[in-house]
Amino acid sequence: MQRYCFLWNHNKETNYKFVTTYKHGNLDKEAIFCHTFAENFILNFCMDNKEEIIAFSLEKYLNTGVKNLMATAYRAAVSNPKELLFVLNMKRVFTRSEKRRKALLKEENLHIPPFLISSIATTCNLSCTGCYAHANRIEKTEQLSVTQWKIIFEEAAQLGVVFNLLAGGEPLMRREVLEEAAKIRKMIFPVFTNGLLLNEMHLDFFANNLNIIPVISVEGGELQTDKRRGSGVFKQLEGIMERLRQRNLFYGISITVTTENQNVVTSNEYLEKIRTMGCKIVFYVEYVPVEAETAYLALDTTDITRMATALERIRQKYGDIIFLSFPGDEKEAGGCLAAGRGFLHISSNGKAEACPFAPFSDTNIAESGLKAALRSPFFEKLRTVGLVGGEHTGGCALFERQQEVKYLLNN
Repeated sequence: MQRYCFLWNHNKETNYKFVTTYKHGNLDKEAIFCHTFAENFILNFCMDNKEEIIAFSLEKYLNTGVKNLMATAYRAAVSNPKELLFVLNMKRVFTRSEKRRKALLKEENLHIPPFLISSIATTCNLSCTGCYAHANRIEKTEQLSVTQWKIIFEEAAQLGVVFNLLAGGEPLMRREVLEEAAKIRKMIFPVFTNGLLLNEMHLDFFANNLNIIPVISVEGGELQTDKRRGSGVFKQLEGIMERLRQRNLFYGISITVTTENQNVVTSNEYLEKIRTMGCKIVFYVEYVPVEAETAYLALDTTDITRMATALERIRQKYGDIIFLSFPGDEKEAGGCLAAGRGFLHISSNGKAEACPFAPFSDTNIAESGLKAALRSPFFEKLRTVGLVGGEHTGGCALFERQQEVKYLLNN
């Protein structure tokens, strides 16, 4: 049985690849039916939308990007009937969400980003070197209540947001917020966790709520991870990822890419290892030096170019894993996607921030609501002057121009 693999090429072209991956006997009848449906969807999407893909615009780029994520998710979930049925259902949900975003743009001239980042926790059980949350003294910040987060999640889903990345602090320390997120079936919530608190209760929770996806933070192998996160952490995470694999749970990893680990985390040897461990999604996050003494870890222009080249190779070779790069992928989106272009950050106390690495705000979502926050005068200034959506050479655009960002906030 062949599988149609849809690969997104950032030159705005459409490629097709046919890969024999398994025999019929490996799946039950229900899963074979869903798999056939997925094949037809991916192939028809490519044929029906080719002209739309080639003509670039922000709306089309973001909507197509969501569809491409789902197409890759088909491949990642195809060996798990339960996960595959979930992905198929979310495809229908995302189609309705896209229509809602388009309607709001047409009727109210309001652009709704498909992604949010929500820092739901202020405390953490680790103290990692170079942690931006710790550097910004997040532990001193008030936390929104469970009810306040519930209201934000519900409004976001109603507006057409489809992905809400939950961060912290350590988000597993706010179980009640995660339980409210699980009830929002119109959104997927990747949970960025250091993983050390994961136990059987959490695994049961993830198994029963497939829209909550654990994303384990690592730094590469044992040497890199333990250097930043503490002695013995990597071995513990290996055991946790093995339990996720044994439970056949869809999970990912998040890697902070630095000058010290770039070669390791993009090597075939490393990626083959995480594939055998059952990892289905990889977030590459370029290191932002929030502490002056760690500036040497940040990628320079040459490193960023090498990263882009590596990503192209990786995405072609490992079609059954989703790879996302931040802010690397933004270059193809016409510039920085912060400040509501493609996403915004909600701080632990509800402030609408352009980006986690640019913690400046003129609006509190808990007070104004998400819809009003997206009309933030501060965000509008960032977009108008080109600090977001402007020329992008790599790296974090807002962090590198913080003085200009602060000036716009105060004037």
